[in-house]
Amino acid sequence: MSLKAKVIVQCMLTAVVAGGMLFLPAGTWKFWQGWIFLGLLMIPMVAASIYFAEHDPQLVERRLQSKEKIGEQKLIMKFAKLIFFVAILIPGLDFRFGWSRRTFGAVPIWLMICSGAIALAGYLMTYWVMGANSYASRIIQVEKDQRVISVGPYRIIRHPMYLGGIISILFTPLALGSYWALPVFALIIPVIVLRILNEEKILRQELAGYSEYCQSTRSRLIPLVW
Repeated sequence: MSLKAKVIVQCMLTAVVAGGMLFLPAGTWKFWQGWIFLGLLMIPMVAASIYFAEHDPQLVERRLQSKEKIGEQKLIMKFAKLIFFVAILIPGLDFRFGWSRRTFGAVPIWLMICSGAIALAGYLMTYWVMGANSYASRIIQVEKDQRVISVGPYRIIRHPMYLGGIISILFTPLALGSYWALPVFALIIPVIVLRILNEEKILRQELAGYSEYCQSTRSRLIPLVW
């Protein structure tokens, strides 16, 4: 299968799975927040996939890999996937049964719009990172002749892709109109922290120049904080 075909299949599968996890729990196609969110997810994904397939096919090949090779990372990702699977089902169930509406009152339209915009910004940040770092694989690995990237967002923090992901994670529940989903989505954050700590241990051991990069770029995830 050609790279473009793989990308098309990946995007289609993502759309089907994401749509199912949003609309099946809602029990209706009238979950309008789900349609907006699906559009915010898929339109940048398709555009970025086409762009990178043309301009950086090696990055796309790396992003298509999903099986972790390191034991600790396999366990970490199992927890992350389990939490996400549970979390993404809650907004649809909330829409169906009105949990947030009955408990706290409906999420205001302005808050859903603002949250969707911020979640999109975090999502787009991950594509900015890909543009700066061709080695931005989905799995933790160090390749032969890989070099440390210290340009673009990597000048500010060492793990900008995770920051973009966390921003999207935190604001997705409100964009989908659910207060109840927020604490469940937030459970992914400590898992990401564990992933970062283990990843840095590996990079310090296997990637030449990474320890020196850590000395010059002090913050892992949040500037001046951590």
